[in-house]
Amino acid sequence: MADANLDHIMNLLLHLRGILVALGEAEQVPEESHALFLERYDELLTLLPADPIESQYLGQDLLCQVIQRYPQIAHLVPRDLLWFFAGDCLHFMPDDEIDLYTALEERRFEAMENDEPFDWNQEKQLLAMSQSESKH
Repeated sequence: MADANLDHIMNLLLHLRGILVALGEAEQVPEESHALFLERYDELLTLLPADPIESQYLGQDLLCQVIQRYPQIAHLVPRDLLWFFAGDCLHFMPDDEIDLYTALEERRFEAMENDEPFDWNQEKQLLAMSQSESKH
């Protein structure tokens, strides 16, 4: 896994953690179980950089729990996180979104094979624009 990709995922996880903390501070969730959930979330933040492969199941579990436990913020969960952790997380992505991410991965692997630079966010925007244009 490229360091830039892992940095991107870590930044998204930290962003989501901030949303979760704000949710607890707004007293919109039971405090005790929320605190325990944040402890497990912090465990993922620690484990992921050290062992991205072994952290996959914990990441899948936690992201699915975010959506199930906190439906009021489900729309704020970055889609890149659902794609990165995959597995059960993909159940929360519509087919057209999965198609977009599949095409994005294909472009990324093609760029890697050709030793070309690849900007995930830029390519995602380009693909999203081309998909929306083809629907009109």
